[in-house]
Amino acid sequence: MPARKDMPSTLKRSPKKAQDTYAEAHDSAVDSYGEGERAHRTAFAAVKHSFEKVGDHWEPKSKKGPSDKKAAGGRGSSGRTAGGVDANASKEHLMDLARKLDIPGRSRMKKADLVEAIRKSNNGSTRKARTK
Repeated sequence: MPARKDMPSTLKRSPKKAQDTYAEAHDSAVDSYGEGERAHRTAFAAVKHSFEKVGDHWEPKSKKGPSDKKAAGGRGSSGRTAGGVDANASKEHLMDLARKLDIPGRSRMKKADLVEAIRKSNNGSTRKARTK
């Protein structure tokens, strides 16, 4: 599969199911839209439906579905993506992730603040993993 050759590093560090989801969605999108950014965005949308980004990799979500308002609204929706963080998860789940990622000040954060802090932490973990 062509998608496996150019798979993003975060997915290479993820479970095989996440890799398969990305590859299948990417190859299908290439058939529909041609190679390019749209095929990659479509494949990531499929991954985000079943997985959430935790640190420098993707882990299965407890419940399938859109991960944020932008994903729920589709291509034309306004708003910002949560970068793979499941913004629709419970605050308790987000607190558990923040604890796992050792995010300081998490106990005083509101849900939206937790989503943003986890997104930033994930981005930092991905940057570190790419420089290894």
